[in-house]
Amino acid sequence: MTETQSKTAHPKGLWVLFGTEMWERFNFYGMRALLTLFLVNSLLMKEEEASLIYGGFLGLCYLTPMLGGFVADRFLGNRNCILLGGLLMAIGQLLLFTSGSIFDANLGLAKSVMYCGLAVIVFGNGFFKPNISSMVGSLYPKQEKTKLDTAFTIFYMGINIGAFLGQSICPLLGDVVDTGGVRDVHAFKWGFLAASIAMLLGTILFYVLKNKYVVSPEGRPLGGLPSKNIASDFEEGEAQTASFSKKALITAAISFLVLGAVVHYVFDQNLIYTLIYSSGLALAGLIISDSSLTKIERDRIIVIYIVSFFIIFFWAAFEQAGSSLTFIANNQTDRNFFGWQMPPSMVQIFNGMFVVFLAVPFSVLWDYLRSKDKEPISPVKLAMGLVLITVSFFMIATQVSYIGTSGLLLVKWLILLYFLNTCAELCLSPIGLSLVGKLSPKRFASLLYGVFFLSNASGYALGGTLGSILPATGDKFNKAKELGIDLQAVLDKKIVLTTEQAQLLDANQIMDHNPIFVGFEIHNLYEFFMVFVVLTGIAAIVLFALTPFLKKMMHGVR
Repeated sequence: MTETQSKTAHPKGLWVLFGTEMWERFNFYGMRALLTLFLVNSLLMKEEEASLIYGGFLGLCYLTPMLGGFVADRFLGNRNCILLGGLLMAIGQLLLFTSGSIFDANLGLAKSVMYCGLAVIVFGNGFFKPNISSMVGSLYPKQEKTKLDTAFTIFYMGINIGAFLGQSICPLLGDVVDTGGVRDVHAFKWGFLAASIAMLLGTILFYVLKNKYVVSPEGRPLGGLPSKNIASDFEEGEAQTASFSKKALITAAISFLVLGAVVHYVFDQNLIYTLIYSSGLALAGLIISDSSLTKIERDRIIVIYIVSFFIIFFWAAFEQAGSSLTFIANNQTDRNFFGWQMPPSMVQIFNGMFVVFLAVPFSVLWDYLRSKDKEPISPVKLAMGLVLITVSFFMIATQVSYIGTSGLLLVKWLILLYFLNTCAELCLSPIGLSLVGKLSPKRFASLLYGVFFLSNASGYALGGTLGSILPATGDKFNKAKELGIDLQAVLDKKIVLTTEQAQLLDANQIMDHNPIFVGFEIHNLYEFFMVFVVLTGIAAIVLFALTPFLKKMMHGVR
């Protein structure tokens, strides 16, 4: 290899992290595709409850990276946290496998084991996720930081190859529906087992190759114990340790309690969602209070906070994939795909597949625009992602307005929605990861990745709340008709149910009222999807308007 090639090629460690993350995402997305259907069909929960559990679980998965980032920065280092996180996630999937094996014999115990499994996965993800992202940024010396957008886009392709494989294999094993439309409620466990095996493969891959390839340009292992960091890892004049005063720590603790009270009692959020929102805000305040921060560092951290806030609305819409969009695919979609009746949990596969196909073209596009000095700065790319997801949800809202309560949505419209969402994701998620790598002071790198992932956590929590307001879909009207009940008349409050009728609807997981969001009644799927159009559309407009101010606060970082 020539000297020029060695300077322009990406380090081999990127491909080790690529493969490790690929297997981890197989594990996570494969399980995610099955989770809500498992909760509803095997553990007999209502769709509304399943959506809230799904949102809370994903939110906690992106809250615990703050803990994982803190432990890595202060105690264990990136490498050890990645290994610990991988093992915990594999164990968590085995607990879900156990829950899927015993629910017939003991439903209560199966639910308890399921909650334990999700809790273990939450902590495993917290140790794994911020540390592997932080190590991608650490692979590149100071003079090559401009390559981070491309590096993270390549890394993001690994994420989505794993997602594609997980969303293909786990539903084929776990979401089994016979030709008569009857689902095998005992099959979900095999999808969870496959996810566990994939996570073990990723952990072994990283353990075997980390010392050889995940190294600095000088060959020194990266991501070791914090006590072994050396001065050359830091920018000239940059502080190497954080400096939190006792006053700052006490203020953060009080802020957490006050914010928690407001979120829980004023905004009526459950305890998990309260924990997600309040702890994130308190930690963000704690970091910015560090007395070692310079003005430039503080400005750049504030930029991370601002873009993280707008990303919340993106993920709230995007993560409908595993809740409301899966329920719609299951209940009111013609899933005939070239003569094959696709399992409803597998419709999500198109997101991962499109990322695999589009990640390299997007990477080439950014490189080409950069060579012409026309590349938009990161906040503009993020705003473009919000615009695209707004368009996708307006498109699906228009389509569902035509089908009413008895028609079926053609699966091609969900596929098109996932295509647009994928383009939006590639404008937003890898670019956001790269932006944190560029703007973070090194002593806060893992912790600020944790804060950035908190925007995912908050978005997923909001997405769970929004997913729970999904109105009755066509299957609910059909089932109510079989029970001799006019569900539309019930929802329109034209008839009053008898006690027996109310019990019948409840037993069949059918709501006898329209959901309410911020005081507005959601009558149909069109109104449901327009909620996302409004939220993401306003976020895109405001972020575009703020771009000139953010550019100044980035102090030369694009």
